[in-house]
Amino acid sequence: MLDMLDHTPSPDGTAGADDGGQTAIAARSLCRTFKGGIEAVRGIDLTVSRGEVFGFLGPNGAGKTTTVRMLCTLLPPTSGSATVAGLDVTRDAAAVRRRIGVALQEIGLDPVQTGRELLELQCGLYGIGGQRARARARELLELVGLSDAADRRTKTYSGGMKRRLDLASALVHSPDVLFLDEPTTGLDPASRLTIWDEVRRINAGGATVFLTTQYLEEADKLCDRLAIIDNGQIVAEGTPAQLKAEMGHDVVSVSVEGADVGATEAAVSGLPGLERVVSEADAVALYVEDGASSIPEIVRRLEGAQIRTGAISVARPSLDDVFLKATGRRLEGQDASQPTTGVNE
Repeated sequence: MLDMLDHTPSPDGTAGADDGGQTAIAARSLCRTFKGGIEAVRGIDLTVSRGEVFGFLGPNGAGKTTTVRMLCTLLPPTSGSATVAGLDVTRDAAAVRRRIGVALQEIGLDPVQTGRELLELQCGLYGIGGQRARARARELLELVGLSDAADRRTKTYSGGMKRRLDLASALVHSPDVLFLDEPTTGLDPASRLTIWDEVRRINAGGATVFLTTQYLEEADKLCDRLAIIDNGQIVAEGTPAQLKAEMGHDVVSVSVEGADVGATEAAVSGLPGLERVVSEADAVALYVEDGASSIPEIVRRLEGAQIRTGAISVARPSLDDVFLKATGRRLEGQDASQPTTGVNE
């Protein structure tokens, strides 16, 4: 929530200027350098269209949180520019705040307030009072499926219920753009699916959604487009389908026992249709043109090099493979219990 932000109406009573175009978020050469010369964000460019669900992925320390904080006016850029809802995040920061909703990873709910009280209070912060506030609170509680728990204290809510209430609080003023920072982190699979449904409903209502997530399946299921940031720079961008199609190869995963990386790569060197090899602990991923027909030759070569093989699988590229190719490593927070969409499709 943005309780700390300035919600004072603009002098003319409007929420701020609008470019009238189809761009919800635009960043040009956006940079942020911290003390000591630490470059957290290094000249990123991105454009998010109105009505999109846009995913922002990156390993820890890649710069995604710093980027979101700049777009939300919580942190000034060192250089470059950005607009949100047609407004400059530096020159028109107060107006931007009136046009956005923010649900950060840290949920700040008063444990002794009820869900209804919290939403009515949040309405007051945006100048919505009296009967309008009560009606808006009822509407939002119904939207996120909390009508039955409206008059319970939030300390009795489950983690998933608190996430849904936090989403509702970010929507009280019908924002043009909604920023969600890892909204399902730490939730059980059922609660995660419920949050996905809420995000879809919010987006269907017209809001643009900028979503950071550590779950690749979540990005695949929810996002119209996504960008991967690494070391402060965007290294891949497109629709999930485009990014997977650009991989252009099947992925053959082979469990190996006790082989070093060099020996494994040497054994498969020159394999017909092989694009590249990615080695991990006790496993190797081979990107080849025709995975199924390559398996016998892969096994023959590895066994010929005295490398013991275990389970073997072949799949079309997934977002996990896209992320691995773009950054050279897998996403740290990827939940192994949640299979990445695209495998075995």
